[in-house]
Amino acid sequence: MHTVPWVHVVPEQGALPVDLLLPDTGRTYAVRLDGREMRDTDAVFLQFYDRLKLPDYFGWNWNALLDCLRDLNWLRPADRYVLVVEAADEVLADDADTRRLLFRTLLRAGRRWAWTRRSDGLDLSRLVIVMSCAAASVPDLREQLRLCWDETVSS
Repeated sequence: MHTVPWVHVVPEQGALPVDLLLPDTGRTYAVRLDGREMRDTDAVFLQFYDRLKLPDYFGWNWNALLDCLRDLNWLRPADRYVLVVEAADEVLADDADTRRLLFRTLLRAGRRWAWTRRSDGLDLSRLVIVMSCAAASVPDLREQLRLCWDETVSS
């Protein structure tokens, strides 16, 4: 996906340059989510709740997930947050509309962190999302994310 520098789609066991994931200095907080376990909305929320250790006040809806991902003050402080979604092509595979909601939520949260700057002009923090999937699914997943991004910026 060329338009959104905070989302990367890679084939399983693919690689990204380390500098895209790790800052020169500081701490990185990384979380792995399993797309095979994200078959419906409740399972998506459960993966985020369990793996990211969402706060107890999490509201179990899309707006609440976006709020938690855009804030991150409840999480251990870090200079960069990396979410790795393994088997991303299997996330909500039978529910395209809900999948679009998830992707738009991730894109909006990433956009918030991509533009945060400290007063000295340095990046305050970043949320990087890595979608890992079967190699044959990479082009389709990139296109789905591109379409979701177009919807996000036009709404």
